[in-house]
Amino acid sequence: MKILVCISNVPDTTTKISFSSDNKELNTAGVQFVINPYDEYALTRAIELKESLGGSVTVLNVGLADTEANIRKALAIGADDAIRVNVKPTDSFLVAQQIAAIAKQEAYDLVLMGKESVDYNGFQVHGMVAELLGWPAIVPAIKLDVAGTTATLEREIEGGKEIVQVALPVVVSCQQPMSEPRIPNMRGIMTARTKPLKVVEPVSSEAKTKTEAYALPEKKSGVKLIDPANAGELISLLRNEAKVI
Repeated sequence: MKILVCISNVPDTTTKISFSSDNKELNTAGVQFVINPYDEYALTRAIELKESLGGSVTVLNVGLADTEANIRKALAIGADDAIRVNVKPTDSFLVAQQIAAIAKQEAYDLVLMGKESVDYNGFQVHGMVAELLGWPAIVPAIKLDVAGTTATLEREIEGGKEIVQVALPVVVSCQQPMSEPRIPNMRGIMTARTKPLKVVEPVSSEAKTKTEAYALPEKKSGVKLIDPANAGELISLLRNEAKVI
C-alpha cells in the first residue's frame, strides 16, 4: 500500500500573533512552527496502516525550505521518505494543485491529510485535491481501516456516526480520535537524517484568492461578577446592557 500524507507547517497554537506593518502578512519573527495537529492524526494512522498491511508512507509538504525541520520530524515519527514542493502556500487551490500533481506521478492508494490547518481553518484542500484527481473524498473521518482494495471509514454526523466503504484510491481528511499522535524517539530522529527528502519545483498554477489584510480580534471587554443570590441584577444587566433578552 502506498500512502501519501500531506502536512502543513503552522504556528504553534501558543504563539502570540502579530502582523507586518502593512497588515499584509503574518510576522514570523520568533514564531515556533509545528506540524499541523490534524495532519499528525493522518500521519500516525498512515504509519499504523503501513505497519499492519505493509507498503510505504511518503510525506508531502508544499512550502519553502524553512519547513524542512518539521518534514524531518515526520520522517522521525515513521514516514519512509518525503517530498517538498518548493513554493509558498499562499492559496488553497495552489496547494491542492501541487498535491494533485504529485499524487498523479505515483500509484498512491490513499492521500491523507488533516481536516484543516489550524492557522487558516480553510477546510478546502482535500475536496479540491479529490476533484483534481477524480477520486472520492471522505471528509472528515474519525476512523479508517483498509482491507484489500476497500477502505472503511467512520464520520461524525448530527446526532450519531456514519460508516462508509469506498474503493481505493481515495482522499481522506482526518481528525481526532483517528489515532494517537506519536513522539519521535531517538532512533527515529537519527534515521530521519538519512531518509530521502526530495525537493521539486511547483507545477504551473495560479492562486484564486489573495489576502487583503489581517486584523486581530477585538479585545474582550471587562467581566462583571454577579452574586449568585442576585438574579435580579443579572437579568437587569442582560436586558439593559447586553440587550440579549
